[in-house]
Amino acid sequence: MAGLSTPQQLDHPTTLAAAVLTDDNRIIVIVIAVVALAALVVAGVLVRQVLAAGEGTDKMKEIAAAVQEGANAYLARQMRTLGVFAVVVFFLLMLLPADDWNQRAGRSVFFLIGAGFSAATGYIGMWLAVRSNVRVAAAAREATPAEGEPEKDLITVSHKAMKIAFRTGGVVGMFTVGLGLLGASCVVLVYAADAPKVLEGFGLGAALIAMFMRVGGGIFTKAADVGADLVGKVEKGIPEDDPRNAATIADNVGDNVGDCAGMAADLFESYAVTLVAALILGKAAFGDSGLAFPLIVPAIGVLTAMIGIFAVAPRRSDRSGMSAINRGFFISAVISLVLVAVAVFVYLPAKYSDLDGVTDAAIRAKDGDPRILAVIAVAIGILLAAVIQQLTGYFTETTRRPVRDIGKTSLTGPATVVLAGISLGLESAVYTALLIGLGVYGAFLLGGTSIMLALFAVALAGTGLLTTVGVIVAMDTFGPVSDNAQGIAEMSGDVEGAGAQVLTNLDAVGNTTKAITKGIAIATAVLAASALFGSYRDAITTNVADVGEKLTGAGAPLTLSMDISQPNNLVGLIAGAAVVFLFSGLAISAVSRSAGAVVYEVRRQFREHPGIMDYTEKPEYGRVVDICTKDALRELATPGLLAVMAPIFIGFTLGVGALGSYLAGAIGAGTLMAVFLANSGGAWDNAKKLVEDGNYGGKGSEAHAATVIGDTVGDPFKDTAGPAINPLLKVMNLVSLLIAPAVIKFSYGADKNLGVRITIAVLSFLVIVVSVYISKRRGITMGDDEEDGEQTAKSPDPAVVS
Repeated sequence: MAGLSTPQQLDHPTTLAAAVLTDDNRIIVIVIAVVALAALVVAGVLVRQVLAAGEGTDKMKEIAAAVQEGANAYLARQMRTLGVFAVVVFFLLMLLPADDWNQRAGRSVFFLIGAGFSAATGYIGMWLAVRSNVRVAAAAREATPAEGEPEKDLITVSHKAMKIAFRTGGVVGMFTVGLGLLGASCVVLVYAADAPKVLEGFGLGAALIAMFMRVGGGIFTKAADVGADLVGKVEKGIPEDDPRNAATIADNVGDNVGDCAGMAADLFESYAVTLVAALILGKAAFGDSGLAFPLIVPAIGVLTAMIGIFAVAPRRSDRSGMSAINRGFFISAVISLVLVAVAVFVYLPAKYSDLDGVTDAAIRAKDGDPRILAVIAVAIGILLAAVIQQLTGYFTETTRRPVRDIGKTSLTGPATVVLAGISLGLESAVYTALLIGLGVYGAFLLGGTSIMLALFAVALAGTGLLTTVGVIVAMDTFGPVSDNAQGIAEMSGDVEGAGAQVLTNLDAVGNTTKAITKGIAIATAVLAASALFGSYRDAITTNVADVGEKLTGAGAPLTLSMDISQPNNLVGLIAGAAVVFLFSGLAISAVSRSAGAVVYEVRRQFREHPGIMDYTEKPEYGRVVDICTKDALRELATPGLLAVMAPIFIGFTLGVGALGSYLAGAIGAGTLMAVFLANSGGAWDNAKKLVEDGNYGGKGSEAHAATVIGDTVGDPFKDTAGPAINPLLKVMNLVSLLIAPAVIKFSYGADKNLGVRITIAVLSFLVIVVSVYISKRRGITMGDDEEDGEQTAKSPDPAVVS
C-alpha cells in the first residue's frame, strides 16, 4: 500500500502505554467537572445582569423583536437540517473499526453530545446577543440629554454600554469553556483509559456542527450585509442601517447567526478538539497523568476567564474600550500561567521515569524534569495568544498605520482600496503564520528525541492557549452586539448626538476585537490540527504494528512514510492545499450569489415602492430575511461535503502516507489563507470606519464609496471563508483519524479488499464532483415564480438592473 514501507520502524508502538485512571485522578477529574458546572452558574449570573438593563423606547424594542424573530427562525431551520445529517453520521461511525462495541457506541453517542453542545453554545450566544443589543443601544441613549437636562457624563455612559456588551460575551465564553470541559470530563470518568478513542466522536460532532454553522451563518450575514451596502450606501446614498433599506433587519440577524452563533460554535469545537488530541497524546506520553493533566490546564483557564471577564471594567484613564479589554485579557493570561505552574509542580513527578503507565522506553529513559516541559509548553500557548492579539491589532485597528494607509488609498478609488487590502492581508499572513509555526516548533523541541513527547508538548501548548478562550469568546461576541446596537439605534432614530457617537466608538472597538479573536481562533485551529496530526500518526503507527504482527508473527515490519519524494505523498500534499482554496472559493461564491439576490430584491422594492424613500411606505424586511435563509441553508452543504469526503477519497485512493501529507498541506495552506482573509477583511472594514468618522472626505464622498466597496469584498473574506477554515482543518483531521484504521484494514492482512477501497474512493469522489457541480450551476434568485417563489438567472435581467 502506498505510504507504508519496510523494514524500519519509526517508534515503539504507543498503544503499549498501560495508562489507567487512578482513584486520585478520578477525584481530580470530578473536581474539574464541578469547575465546568461552576462556569455555567457564572454564565447564569451574567445573564441576569445583562437582562436587568433597560430596553429603551418602544420603537427600539420593536426593531429588536424583529431581529430576534429572524435569528430564531434561521437557527431553527438550520438545526433541523443539521439534525438529519447528524443522525446519518451517528450510524456511519458505528461502521468504523474500534477495539470493541462499547467504544463504537460511546464514540457515536458522544458524537451527538459534542454536536449538541456545539449547537447549544452557538444558540445561547445568539439568544442573548439579540436581547443584549437593544440594551446596549438604550444605555448609550442616556448620553443624549433630554430638553432642559444637563449634559451627561459621556465616559460613564460609554462604560455602562460597554459593560453590558462585554458581559454578554462573557456568558457565551462561560458556556464555551463550561460545556467543553464538562463533556471531556464526563468521557474520561465513564471510559477511563478508553476515553481518547471515544472523544474522537465528541470532537467530530463539535467540529462538524461548528463548520456548518460557520459556513451557513457566514453566508447569511454577508449576503445581507453586502446587499445592504451596495444598494443602500453606494446606489441610494443612505446610511448603513437606514430603516428604508429592506436588507437592514437581515443584516442585523446575520450578525447574530454568523458572528455570535458561528464563532461561539467554532471556538467550542477548538476547545473540544484540542482536548481530544491532548488526551490521546497525553495517555501515550504521560501515562496515568496524561488522562488528567490535559484537563487541569483548561480548568484553571475557566477560573481565570471568570476573573478576566469581570476585570474588563473601563477606567477614565483608558484611551479607548480596547484598553479595558486588553487589561482583562492580560490579567487572565498572567494568572493562568502562574496557577498552571503551581499545578504542574504539585501534580507531576520530577522525573520521566516516575510517570506511571508509560511503557515507551524513550520517554522513561529521558533525562530532565517533565514539569519543566509542561510549564514551558503551556506558556508557549499563552504567549502565542498574547502576541497574536497584538499583531492582529496592529494590522486592523483604526489608529494604526496599515489601516490608515488603506484609508488614504480611498482618495484614488475602489481599485486601490482593494489592492491595498489584499496586500495587507498577504503580508500579515506571513508574520502570523511564522509566529504560529515558531510556537509549534518551540513546543516540539521540548520533546527531545521522543516524537510522542514532542507532539504532546504541542498539544499542551494548545491547552495553554485554551486558558484564554473564555475571554476571547467574550471579546468576539462584543463585536456583533455593539454593531447591532448601532443598527437598532439608527433604524429607530431614537439615539442621536452623543449617544450615537458612543455606539460608533464601541462598534470600531468591536471590529478590532472580532479581528483579534479570528487571529487567535486561527492559532487554536493550527495547534489543534497539529496535535491531531500527531494523534493521526499515533493511530497509524498503532494499526501498522497490529497488521505487522498478524502478517509476520513478530514485530512490525511496516511503517508510516510521509516522504514527499514519493509521488503519491506529493499529490496528497498538493491536494490538501488545493482543498483549502476550493473550500474558500465555494464559500465566497455562495456569498456572491446570495448577495446578488439581495441586491435585486432591495432594488425591486425601491423601484416598485417609491414611497419607501420618503417614509410613506415600509420596506418588506421579511422577504430579504427569507432569501438569505434559503440561500444559506442551500449553500452550506457543498463545503461541508467537501471537508468530509476529500480525506476519505485521498486515504482510500493513495494510502495513509498520502493522507498524512494531505493534512500537512491543508494545515500549511489553511493557516496562511485564514489569516489573509481575516486581516484583509478587518482592515477594509475599519478603513471604512475611518472615512465615516470624517477622514479623507467623510460620508457621501467618493472616498467613502471606495471604502464601502472594499468592505463588501472583505465581508465574505473575514466572516465567511476565513473563519470557516478553522473548523475545516479539524474536521479533516478528525475524519482522517477515524478512517485510518479502516484504510489499513482493507489494505493488508486477512481483511485486505481492493474492491472495497475502490468503491469507497469512487463514491466519495462522485459526491465531491456532483456537489461542486450543483453548487456552480446555481444562479441568483431574482424574483418570484409560480412554483416556489424563486427564479434563477444565468445573467442579470437588464430591467431589474436598471
